[in-house]
Amino acid sequence: MPPYAIAPPYQRLMSPLPQAPAVRTEARALASLLVSIFSVLLGVAGFLLGLMALLTGLGELLNGLLLGLPAMALGPVAYFLGRSAVGRIGAEPQTLGGRSTAVAGWVIGALGTAAGALVTLIWFVLVLVANFGPPPV
Repeated sequence: MPPYAIAPPYQRLMSPLPQAPAVRTEARALASLLVSIFSVLLGVAGFLLGLMALLTGLGELLNGLLLGLPAMALGPVAYFLGRSAVGRIGAEPQTLGGRSTAVAGWVIGALGTAAGALVTLIWFVLVLVANFGPPPV
């Protein structure tokens, strides 16, 4: 059958489809996501460890506080790494990828900061109450 007799949707393409350019994921985006996840995990672990110490009366309230402080410190690091990665990806969209990873990193970094601050505040107040008693009325 001659090529002109074949219906157009069934004809073979003469040239291959253009390939999408290979882009690499921006390293700061991955670092932001990993640091932010670690920050949230530290905050949750600090809260749970402090809660278990409070419920069982082990007196290990400082462990919950000591896990909240690194979570509160790592959250802003993840936030700024993610924001920086989004800016770099926006400047070079043809060569850098991973925008959604960077956005997830800075959003989870903000949540990690909030979790660390909340855990630190709760356990700081509990340590003060445990050492000095309730506030005077």
